[in-house]
Amino acid sequence: MCGIIGIYHKNKDVAGEIYDGLIQVQHRGQDAAGICTWNKEKMSLYKDLGLVAEVFKTNESLKLEGNIGVGHVRYPTAGHNSVNEAQPFYSANPVNISLAHNGTLTNSEKIKEALLKTHFCQFNTRSDSEVLLNLFAYELHKTNFRTLKETHVFSALKNVFKQCEGGYAVVALVAGIGLVAFRDPSGIRPLVIGKQKSGYMVASESAALSALNYALVRDVAPGEAVIISEGGKVFKKKCVKNTVLSPCLFEFVYFSRPDSVIDSISVHKARLRMGDFLGEKIKKKYPHLNIEVVIPVPDTSRTAAMQVAYHLGVKYREGFIKNRYIGRTFIMPGQSMRKKSVKHKLGPIEIEFRNKNVLLVDDSIVRGHTSKIIIEMARTAGAKKVYFASAAPPVRYQNIYGIDMPATSELIAHGKTEKAVKKAIGADELIYQDLDALKTAAHLGNPKITTFEDSVFSGKYRTGKISKDFLENLEKSRTEVLRKS
Repeated sequence: MCGIIGIYHKNKDVAGEIYDGLIQVQHRGQDAAGICTWNKEKMSLYKDLGLVAEVFKTNESLKLEGNIGVGHVRYPTAGHNSVNEAQPFYSANPVNISLAHNGTLTNSEKIKEALLKTHFCQFNTRSDSEVLLNLFAYELHKTNFRTLKETHVFSALKNVFKQCEGGYAVVALVAGIGLVAFRDPSGIRPLVIGKQKSGYMVASESAALSALNYALVRDVAPGEAVIISEGGKVFKKKCVKNTVLSPCLFEFVYFSRPDSVIDSISVHKARLRMGDFLGEKIKKKYPHLNIEVVIPVPDTSRTAAMQVAYHLGVKYREGFIKNRYIGRTFIMPGQSMRKKSVKHKLGPIEIEFRNKNVLLVDDSIVRGHTSKIIIEMARTAGAKKVYFASAAPPVRYQNIYGIDMPATSELIAHGKTEKAVKKAIGADELIYQDLDALKTAAHLGNPKITTFEDSVFSGKYRTGKISKDFLENLEKSRTEVLRKS
């Protein structure tokens, strides 16, 4: 998962504002950060490994001239963890182009092989984002333009859409054109547009727009490309005719900020409804548990946990104090780092656990290591019984559209019954959300959406030719990464 920002202003440099925007989407990636700007004469690029505040810790690093720019925060879903693979990526052929990408191309190797045969470009990384940049550049080159115009960009992107499979949201700078944004034909990865009196902003989440005082205009539609020209004019084109909006369901469970709105669905309200459905399930099917207190696993699960407590008619309490200086453990590289981080990140408040039957509520259970450690903490703090509820269904399958889920062998629910998972994490009882309930929780926010990308729960992949060989190769590559980390 990554976060992307694009900003146009009529008459001021935008690097500082892009920095502020990246801070607002820092939760989407902690591995690397970068900004590229365009001042109608040259592109200026700065990127490095680390958090946004660490990468841009000097005034010099933010002295990037230009009233148009793009920014990116990354955690690796393809390629390796090195500064070379930090984004935005840059190309000078056929014109200066800089691109930032959130998502994953499932057929990037096939596209790469075809591009290498053209001798038009070379590759310096193993990132699918570099493949996407070079494909866009090549299709732009094929338009045989003399003076580059918006029609050439739309024509090039039409061919990009024809060739790319997977989930992707993109912002790019194109010299002579301006800021370009486009989103995959299924709308799996989020992308929104905001407006000020003298500028525009494109971002992964609406919360970033609000923080920078941009009014949310709309989501970029699936298969749509939007251009904000160097003169501030907006051009848009649906490059793919037949599209079905299928946003990623896991965005609402975990990744997105609760103050964001994605495809007209309030993330906060979706999580409230998750708690409503989960609370009703527990009330009907597990009345014998004698739950005395509901405690969330900070932070994402708080909203759902409050509603669970409300439906059960029991106390809601904060039982863990969170160290704000520790990042999100789900997206930390290396299992040993994640395990160590959990105890450094959360401290139990013993009085809330002592001699009580406790229901812990988390947004999801992925590897299960965090859940196991948290349950152990609750027991050490004196809980009589520790029950565990997940606001999401069992995560059983790999994500291939931009969320770096571990190898299936690392997913605790893969190939296991709920009873086996309960035993593995050490809970006295385990309750999962039903998949239909989770879909409904999001669907009620936007009844026009008929499908969601829910492959991590269902194993049904929405786009691309996802063969058994593809999944086996992905499993192998992710297992190798785990061994090295």
